[in-house]
Formats: sequence, C-alpha cells, structure tokens
Amino acid sequence: MVETLATSTKHFTIVHVFDAPRADIWRAWTDPDEAAFWWHPRGLETPRETVEIDARVGGSFRYTMVAPDGSEYPTSGEYLEVVEPERLVFTWGDPARPGEAQPLLTVELAEHGDDGRQTEMTFTVRGVDGQPGDDNIYDGWESGFDVLDQRLRELVE
Repeated sequence: MVETLATSTKHFTIVHVFDAPRADIWRAWTDPDEAAFWWHPRGLETPRETVEIDARVGGSFRYTMVAPDGSEYPTSGEYLEVVEPERLVFTWGDPARPGEAQPLLTVELAEHGDDGRQTEMTFTVRGVDGQPGDDNIYDGWESGFDVLDQRLRELVE
C-alpha cells in the first residue's frame, strides 16, 4: 500500500549506459541475489539477508544498507508499475516513517547500440532534488550504478 507520495516538483534524472543486455539490468533490479551486490553506494554494503523483492504491481521491496561503522539505513517501497523488461515505477523511503512522503522512482531500460548488448537506463527520482556532487541521494545512486557496472564486468570475466 502506498502511504504518501512526495508530489513536489523536485526531481532529478541520471542516464547511464551499461555494457550488458537489458535482461541483465532488469535482473539486477528485480533479483534479490543481484540487488544485494549493488543497492548501495561504494563504502557501504547490503547484506543479502536484508533484501526482499516482490517485483509486481502492489508488491514491495526492502533492504538495509550498512556502513563500516555499523550504521544501518533501512529502505523499502512499493511497486506501482512493472513492465518487464523495460520499466519499473516504485516508491522509496524509510520503513520506520510510513506516513512520510516518499519519493517516486522510475527506471526505464532501453536497448542501446546495434547489437543489443548495451542498455541505456533512465533513472528518475521525483520528490527530492539531487545533482552531481551533492554527496547525498544523487551521488549515492550514481555510485551504486558504478558498483553495478563493476558487478557486471565481474560476471563476464
């Protein structure tokens, strides 16, 4: 159940091209085993046992990022739109604050290049501002996408 969506005009978008087929990027977003590898910025980790994903309309996800000092950052949300393998729309927030307005995240995946071996992801967050160098949400997601790039390279090697 969606509690409250952040409806302000604040938003940001990150476009990232991955050197992997769209099906692999979809799996990275929807498979708990894969998400545990990258649902965090560099320097943090997401223990696999904290990751739950039910990627269907009305389904939910939950995970906890852990910092080296032991600080924990639990996160959860609800899937509002699921169109495999091209689009996910979901809320994103702190499960300890269910009444708080939650940003709305949209992930759009498009085949990129002539051979379908790359994927262009357009990632949009509505409800909060972000910009490169903010050392906050924008930089955190961008760092997570770099961690995913590294994970994808390791799977190929």
